[in-house]
Amino acid sequence: MGRLECNFLTWLREERRSRKLILFIVFVALLLDNMLLTVVVPIIPSYLYNLDESAAMVIKNTTPSQQQVPPLAFDSIVSLYDNTVKSSGINVTVRSTEPVPPAPTVSELPQNASDCALSPRNLLNENVKVGLLFASKATVQLITNPFIGPLTNRVGYQLPIFVGFCIMFCSTIMFAFSTSYTLLFLARSLQGVGSSCSSVAGMGLLASVYTDDEERGQAIGIALGGLALGVLVGPPFGSVMYEFVGKTAPFLFLALLALFDGALQLFVLQPTKVEAESQKGTPLLTLMKDPYILIAAGALCFGNMAIAMLEPTLPIWMMETMCARKWQLGVAFLPASVSYLIGTYIFGKLAHKIGRWLCAVIGMVLVGMSVICIPFARSIYGLILPNFGVGFAIGMVDSSMMPIMGYLVDLRHVSVYGSVYAIADVAFCMGFALGPSIGGSIAENIGFAWLMTIIGIVDIIYAPLCFFLRSPPGQEEKIAILMDTNCSMKTRSYSTQGTYYQGEDMEPEYDDYD
Repeated sequence: MGRLECNFLTWLREERRSRKLILFIVFVALLLDNMLLTVVVPIIPSYLYNLDESAAMVIKNTTPSQQQVPPLAFDSIVSLYDNTVKSSGINVTVRSTEPVPPAPTVSELPQNASDCALSPRNLLNENVKVGLLFASKATVQLITNPFIGPLTNRVGYQLPIFVGFCIMFCSTIMFAFSTSYTLLFLARSLQGVGSSCSSVAGMGLLASVYTDDEERGQAIGIALGGLALGVLVGPPFGSVMYEFVGKTAPFLFLALLALFDGALQLFVLQPTKVEAESQKGTPLLTLMKDPYILIAAGALCFGNMAIAMLEPTLPIWMMETMCARKWQLGVAFLPASVSYLIGTYIFGKLAHKIGRWLCAVIGMVLVGMSVICIPFARSIYGLILPNFGVGFAIGMVDSSMMPIMGYLVDLRHVSVYGSVYAIADVAFCMGFALGPSIGGSIAENIGFAWLMTIIGIVDIIYAPLCFFLRSPPGQEEKIAILMDTNCSMKTRSYSTQGTYYQGEDMEPEYDDYD
């Protein structure tokens, strides 16, 4: 056993500078972040509804006035969210001094009993609370990103990504044991700080070790596969675990996953070593004034805003109109998650060949058309096709725009990537900050169908702007360098002891492990 462990450690030392191992670390970091992001989607609306209804029942039972008790009629129905009884019959009035008849169990009800929640109006009131809680993560991440980007230029990418792991672990533990809206809100906000560190530093690290544009696109596509996988397994995993095990179990599992990734980062990336960039990057404000970077960032923002609006509002709409059970609230997102995984994998390789701008145009139009079709569903099966279209289209946009951000920096600015991926993450976070907060209010006031129509039209209108990314102008000397670099990189082999190349002379870099 000792020899096996020694061989494993030796292999890790040899592979420490391997680009594939670094890609795996970023993959796991994005997987953890997005599992934690989406595992709460089916849990929080139902959990908060339970908290509010429990508090209301306590207040109601402590008042000395008369109480309305549901009769044990045949047309009574039970809510699986709070185990209370709802009836369309005439309520029975009893004095507070009289014993309250016990509520019937599920087995005592008719077989056609509905799973509808107690009050549709109460569900509508949950939209705003759930939306604000979901948006808190993206809002904090939005504020943090402008500081993380320039920080990576000073201290390197290794330390910020490890700090992100530590914060993410604390947030996961808080989610597991929080029993109030305030603590859940704090846990979600803390996750935003950790996510900012992990995503900005992770993408910048990949862009720095994959210097060829085509290989960078493939690597970022694989890394986004971690994001897609987290989005894929998060909602169904959370809904199933919540219904059959409880709220704490899924978060404890994610905490173990965080510990694994943290241990791998500690040994491979050596975050205690500060490695600043060899050249000074373009200032963040200068990059934010670049119109082509802003167009790419806008596509990321509005494309992801569609799914961000769905996360807090779709479960509540399903509970109201379809009488959906807990496990169905997460499973409804499964088609979107699967198609996002497929889209990022396919277009991570294909977008470079057919044109990333064209993938973005088609993706934005498809997102808009798909979300407009969602309110026409009358059952969970009717959500399969439009949700599949939403996920696949967003996968097209993300796998096209994230590599373009690095390419635009290479083409028009200094090839230091922390700040530009901070902008990309800001755009991503704006979608997930504005989406839930605005979406919850719109759904409450004018309805879920109008919400989907509005965001769908916005995506379709924005799509033609991506045409400007077809052939962005760049500095002549930068274009010549990029062409020479891409040609030379294709003729080189990366198999030399698993090392990656960096620097102007493109020589292999080794570490002294003695």
